[in-house]
Amino acid sequence: MHIRGVSLILDGMPDLPISAARSQLDDVVDDACNIHEPVFLTCRGHRVAVVIDAEDLERLTWVAEGLADIEAADAARAEVAERGTTLGDAAKADTGLS
Repeated sequence: MHIRGVSLILDGMPDLPISAARSQLDDVVDDACNIHEPVFLTCRGHRVAVVIDAEDLERLTWVAEGLADIEAADAARAEVAERGTTLGDAAKADTGLS
């Protein structure tokens, strides 16, 4: 990483004070895009924002949505195992839609 003023914290992700990022924004964005590692911007030593490659963010969002779908499916299976039906099935029966 060629950004001046970057410090690495325990998890290995680079931290950069906003004041330093402001003066070298081109380098911050280039590094985030080329190295595919997010750069955390800090204010008074606390992480407040992150610069991340747009494609990396899209992939992370896609994976997170997939995990949420898996968790919802697991919860539905657990409900079926526990009740023998889902709340959706009960609602359909109550409204005569089943």
